[in-house]
Amino acid sequence: MNKVQITALRQTVYDDLMAQYENPIEHACDVKIGQQWISIDAQRPEGLCPSAWEVMCPFVESLAHGEGNFFDGWMQNPMSAMISCNDGFRPVSFYIEVVK
Repeated sequence: MNKVQITALRQTVYDDLMAQYENPIEHACDVKIGQQWISIDAQRPEGLCPSAWEVMCPFVESLAHGEGNFFDGWMQNPMSAMISCNDGFRPVSFYIEVVK
């Protein structure tokens, strides 16, 4: 089974949507840009946000089992994917790729 590396590349913050719709919260996300995790046996790496994992898990599982080429050539590297977490106010984009 392939190891899959997950890298946090970017976070976008929608202050206007937060002001209009979100209840104020002090702490929403621990992810740091550039942070990396390795998924072994398609398992969620320790320290990776469980909510983000729910979104990326099907892609990690496919890559771990040697499948790829999602959406018929979507990614330059067919053994990778670009996935964003499901936080509509401050989504983080993750690059997911098979590593040796």
